[in-house]
Amino acid sequence: MRIAGITIPEGKRLEIALTAIYGVGRPRALSALASLGIDPGKRTKELNAKEEGALREAIEKFKIEGELRREISGTIRRLKDIKAFRGVRHAKKLPVRGQGTRTNSRTVRGNVRKTMTSGRRKLEKT
Repeated sequence: MRIAGITIPEGKRLEIALTAIYGVGRPRALSALASLGIDPGKRTKELNAKEEGALREAIEKFKIEGELRREISGTIRRLKDIKAFRGVRHAKKLPVRGQGTRTNSRTVRGNVRKTMTSGRRKLEKT
């Protein structure tokens, strides 16, 4: 089964399988399934054609995949253009939401360690 150009995993429960789509998390998947009256515990391969079509339509009503990615990158570009604090942080590849950088923030900075060594030096044996 494919939705918005993404292949949905066959063997997983629907509520989990739908999260393969960018912009669909567990809450959105569960609400879409509830509105259609489909059991979230059902597997993707157990759906009939009618349910599959209805689910595809329900999910594609949301902003997902390319459209959502474009919107997010456009928002970040706008913040950079107006030189907002958040835009500057994005440009410098630093945490945007107020986190400190003295210790953590390895993820956003790409696991960069700026010190020569970490911890005490080991004594050389001569």
